[in-house]
Amino acid sequence: MTLLPDTGYAPTAEDRASLDAWFAEYDAASGKRDVQRMADMAVFPLNLVSDDAAGNGRSAQWDRDRFTATMTQVLGEGSRDITFESTRTPVFLSSSMAVVFTDSTMTVDGRSQQLRYADILLRRDGKWAFQTMIQEGWGDSL
Repeated sequence: MTLLPDTGYAPTAEDRASLDAWFAEYDAASGKRDVQRMADMAVFPLNLVSDDAAGNGRSAQWDRDRFTATMTQVLGEGSRDITFESTRTPVFLSSSMAVVFTDSTMTVDGRSQQLRYADILLRRDGKWAFQTMIQEGWGDSL
């Protein structure tokens, strides 16, 4: 059993369902390499937190153009969809803020890669959007 920190906020079933639905939509857009739709689901400037090859922590802010250019390069071209099998552990700070830890297997053209990352999402006007991406190994490109 995973123990989550007590944030003082107990998420409702709708909180969790709406967050799960957001990730399902985001994963579908990623799988189809629909980078513009992925960008529509973010708050810019987007914060990125990572580390570099030397082991130093790094951070940056990306505008929409930088995000779409980078994600287009990362996802690459291809006619086959990318699939994701993910386990997510959200920690709700309030009804409008969540930190979500993800363990995922991404499969492209029969090759799988394990991913572990965290996102900070905000809910504005009833819709979730990601504002911060945290993942190892991106620091040299920041």
